[in-house]
Amino acid sequence: MTENLAEARVAISNVNDIAFLFGNRDSNIKCIEQQFKVRIVTRGGEIAIIGDEKDVKSVEQLFNQMIQLLQGGNSLTSNEVKYFVKLAKNGESEKINDLYDGVVCYTHRGKMIKPKTIGQKQYVSAIKQNDIVFGIGPAGTGKTYLAMAMAVTAFKEKEVSRIILTRPAVEAGEKLGFLPGDLQDKVDPYLRPLYDALYDILGVDSFRRYMEKGLIEVAPLAYMRGRTLDDAFVILDEAQNTTSEQMKMFLTRLGFGSKAVITGDLTQIDLPKGVYSGLEEIQEILKDVKGIQFVYLDDTDVVRHEVVQRIIKAYEKFEEKRQRNVE
Repeated sequence: MTENLAEARVAISNVNDIAFLFGNRDSNIKCIEQQFKVRIVTRGGEIAIIGDEKDVKSVEQLFNQMIQLLQGGNSLTSNEVKYFVKLAKNGESEKINDLYDGVVCYTHRGKMIKPKTIGQKQYVSAIKQNDIVFGIGPAGTGKTYLAMAMAVTAFKEKEVSRIILTRPAVEAGEKLGFLPGDLQDKVDPYLRPLYDALYDILGVDSFRRYMEKGLIEVAPLAYMRGRTLDDAFVILDEAQNTTSEQMKMFLTRLGFGSKAVITGDLTQIDLPKGVYSGLEEIQEILKDVKGIQFVYLDDTDVVRHEVVQRIIKAYEKFEEKRQRNVE
């Protein structure tokens, strides 16, 4: 603790809120105390924050924001609290409530789908405001899932008449020819993540019904050649594995009343050596084109297990070290 010792108290009207604020075995409190020079204790219906004056003010604001969320009927997961702590550490606590303003849609089970990070919120806003959006970032940042949710919302609100989801069927160590079944059976494993996301959002029965009516289409990128996609919400996933020609082909399929979201992770390119990624190239080609926006997500936007963030950072350090050795 420093010489500028201060204390602040935050009132808690609902005893159940204490459990959410403190977390399992006080994990949230331990996280806050590790990041700020404070000590946190409960005193009756209050939380007392004792420590460095500046940090006490930051933590007090953080608790008030979280309590406001709880009073609004929201629950708090440990991962959300950890992200909120990062925002508070950067002096951005006021952005916490903004994350809960933009509910994208609800799953068939009633689960709320919404941006969980500032980067995700910018991504969703970009999709609303532009005809074509590129979501680029590492695994676990919600690129595909949020795009799916936006597509379902646009479909249900009759902004588009169909949803088209596509991926390049690029082999990553396993040859298509060795897989059993016909062509559709061979490409289905590449499309499975898209199916899984739609099952979660729409439910299996609704998804199958829309598929049978042709209102939702899930297909390999090769199936898009020669088509014009009118009045559709089109998602190209795993775009880092498109060639320059495939990316141009896809982007020129868009017709009237359509919107496209292209997602990809430039750290996971599975193309053969010597083949340039269409996603890498397109950033330079379209960077100044009106109606198109690039949104870059990073490890702070990862909403999977926190160890995934550490894995991504470790790989980034490894790649930087290897690049220095090459140079």
